[in-house]
Amino acid sequence: MATYAEMREIYDDIRSDFRYDHELNGCLNCGICTATCPSAQFYDYSPREIVQLLWTENVEQIYDAMQEKIWACAQCMTCAARCPFKNSPGGLVMIMREVSIKHGMQSAKDVLRPFGRVMLKLITTGNQLSPDMIQPDHFPDWGPNIQKVEGDLKTLRKAIPVRTLQTTDTAWEVSLKTSVEMYTIWEMTGVLSSLEAMDENLFDVIEDFIDEKREEYEEWLEEQEED
Repeated sequence: MATYAEMREIYDDIRSDFRYDHELNGCLNCGICTATCPSAQFYDYSPREIVQLLWTENVEQIYDAMQEKIWACAQCMTCAARCPFKNSPGGLVMIMREVSIKHGMQSAKDVLRPFGRVMLKLITTGNQLSPDMIQPDHFPDWGPNIQKVEGDLKTLRKAIPVRTLQTTDTAWEVSLKTSVEMYTIWEMTGVLSSLEAMDENLFDVIEDFIDEKREEYEEWLEEQEED
């Protein structure tokens, strides 16, 4: 359990976000947000509760809500569209999620852990999926038409007029220069530091890969200069 000082620090980070004053303008306690919220129909989640907790600066209950409730929001933003006060409970939840990641909260680690493989593939290839991953055995719920991919996939992909799509082990080819640029963006925007807070082992693997790609790019640049 966090101390009150730690919970206060988390709340202060939420409150200091530049989006906060735009997303929270007051509350009539009318309940329209919760009444129209899809997640509220199936989970112990209420957009109105989130707004009330933040509006009243209930630090301890805000911290408690960040353990589970904020992860039930589907981010559909129906609440923002319906609120007569023009609040955005979904936007506030997004801020709370980002702060929970920043502080390395266990709830964030538990929710994001299954996405580690997706992050690894995205950073190492620039793609989340590839054609050769789409196999009938992997997607039985797709029905019999999935069998069509059992043809000569490489030949089929080569028929695509866009050269970068003529591949099977990635959805499309990502150039070395583009990959290095993406790594720089992720570093500058804090994505990699957030990843380190969530999964240090995955971060180490990805960091080593990025270093290798940057060295490869530097070598390529030197070869271009020599030519």
